[in-house]
Amino acid sequence: MPPDRRVRVGIDVGGTFTDAVAVDAATLELVGQVKVPTSHHHEDGVAHGIVQALDHLLEQVGRTPAEVTFLAHGTTQATNALLEGDVAKVGLIGIGTGAGAVFTRRLAAFGKLELAPGKLLPLVYAHVADPFDGDAVRAAVTRVQEAGAEVLVASEPFGVDRPEGEQAVLDAARPTGLPVAAAHEITSLYGLHKRTRTAVVNAAILPRMLATADLVDSAITKAGVAAPLMVMRCDGGVMSLDEMRRRPLLTVLSGPAAGVAGALMQERISEGVFLETGGTSTDISVVRRGKVAVRHATILGKASYLNALDVRTVGVGGGSMVRVSGGKVTGVGPRSAHIAGLRYACFASLDELRDAKVATVRPMDGDPDDYLVLDAAGGRFAVTMTCAANALGRVPEGDFARCDPEVARAALAPPAAMLGMDVAGAARAVLDAGTASVRAVVDAMIRDYRLDRETAVLVGGGGGAAAVTPHLARAAGLEGRIARHNEVISPIGVALALVREQVERIIPGATQEQILAVRAEAERAVVAQGAAADGVEVEVTVDPQTSTVRAVATGATELRTQDRAHRADDAERLRVAAASLKAQELRVKILAGTEAYTVYGTEVRRRLRAARRPVRVVDADGVVRLGVSDAQVTTTTVGAAGETLASLVRDATSYGDGGVRAPAVRLLVGGRIADLSGVLEPGALLALARSELRTRAADEPVIAVVESRV
Repeated sequence: MPPDRRVRVGIDVGGTFTDAVAVDAATLELVGQVKVPTSHHHEDGVAHGIVQALDHLLEQVGRTPAEVTFLAHGTTQATNALLEGDVAKVGLIGIGTGAGAVFTRRLAAFGKLELAPGKLLPLVYAHVADPFDGDAVRAAVTRVQEAGAEVLVASEPFGVDRPEGEQAVLDAARPTGLPVAAAHEITSLYGLHKRTRTAVVNAAILPRMLATADLVDSAITKAGVAAPLMVMRCDGGVMSLDEMRRRPLLTVLSGPAAGVAGALMQERISEGVFLETGGTSTDISVVRRGKVAVRHATILGKASYLNALDVRTVGVGGGSMVRVSGGKVTGVGPRSAHIAGLRYACFASLDELRDAKVATVRPMDGDPDDYLVLDAAGGRFAVTMTCAANALGRVPEGDFARCDPEVARAALAPPAAMLGMDVAGAARAVLDAGTASVRAVVDAMIRDYRLDRETAVLVGGGGGAAAVTPHLARAAGLEGRIARHNEVISPIGVALALVREQVERIIPGATQEQILAVRAEAERAVVAQGAAADGVEVEVTVDPQTSTVRAVATGATELRTQDRAHRADDAERLRVAAASLKAQELRVKILAGTEAYTVYGTEVRRRLRAARRPVRVVDADGVVRLGVSDAQVTTTTVGAAGETLASLVRDATSYGDGGVRAPAVRLLVGGRIADLSGVLEPGALLALARSELRTRAADEPVIAVVESRV
């Protein structure tokens, strides 16, 4: 049988460079990587750099375009367009009569939204009372078009429930040839103002994104790549090119999402914090129970209905410069050596550092004058976080940021003398100061998402990972590691990302049928974008306080049959589980198992209180995929699951002032963990369980992990 030569390609378009990686489609291991300058000023824009990177990559790894089974790219184009104010003029057509007209006319104020200093969102507004009055609608469209509108948006109060009016306006506007969008197509959540603002911002970047999409699509098709082009979303998944053409706003903030997607898929994090460290800053995000944490993003200083990665940025990176005053290290950053135009001292030679003397400077106009530099035989150098990490031996062999430790120690020697410390003490002082602000955010995110500190792991990505993550992990008392191939973790994330779609509906008193309908809509959406139907997973959450039903569907564009060289044996999986449970191995028992997962548990006795039974689910690679602090584990079959689950749910459901609260249930079936924990109503929970198991053979084993809510 010939070897499998198929590859998955991920391309990450950054502000300066475009990185591309090839990942073996079977083993998911990195087989090649290239870097080319991002082609902002080419006549084809960033599309040229994407195609150039693909060509170089395939040449390097010796693959043909036909052997590319998956191709996706992430881009900062949408984000940069908003930051720079380089957007299209939007023609907004509001619909309504009477009181409704008052609310829609207020939408004209979106023209006062500031994109960049001195640049307002270009918008022209027109109003129609009756969307089915063709003459009135055409007149409104003509007015906004004559005022320079390059894209049209229609919005009406309650358009989510009654979309016919918005649709009628779009139908009348299509003969203009301009891109058109309706507010209800962008989000199905209530709130005229927020929904329309999200749609308007989406429309403002639409023409530019469409042009790039068409150029890239045409170029890769001409190159012979048959795999459909996918685009990175801001929530850690990818979407089809057609979906991106409809909702380009989903690519805003997708840069950090690519990195955490890489950590999630390559490093198999189930609970932890991902820190992507560049030269100037660190992006911090959360993985909780095997999923990235997302929330509605703030765009242009206003809340939106854009579901994006919850990423928090701290101005400390591998190139951050040290600040000193009064014989002490007072801080690190936010100015970096890159911005100051200085080389890192640790990447100089010993000869260049000869006769080095400490000085302080003001790197840029308006900066304080307390940034430490070395004036030496080879010129002026910056002392950075990377210098300190290398001096302490925290940068592993082969890492992107690794330098000669002797040079790093030589770079820290003059500052150490000034501070009255040895070199190691000075390096620790620098890393303590630099990681303090990062630690504050990490601690806050652990609290916000209620991560279990016993199982949470810090994973560092980006070229500057070694400057922050190892020291921070030690200081915070958390397990920490640097991701493999950390310098290209973002394009790896693009290459490994799953097709993702989220459907949200506000449904007061949602019935089982309505909840299942939202689930089915999300599942259909990812299949329509190329996900293999048999591998789609859907997580459903019902929020009784807001009446929001949310379904998040994910799936791969092909059924993955990984042929990993490493499979953990029984002893290794037991060690992993015991370490996670903070228990001796002899006190850890196997509670259940499938071919894909082993469920371990122990018992924690407490005085005057019932014993607690923490559980860990470990996969075949020896990775903890699920940790629950107190759960009941039951093995059944698909055929018997209905009756068994009904009994388990009935016994574990709580009743109180807050209403009925079904337990948090996860089902292990085949190679999947079906997470049903987002549903509180017992009937809806059991209906979703039946939906998850409906295509399975009756004798297939099912493991239920049931966690009572307290």
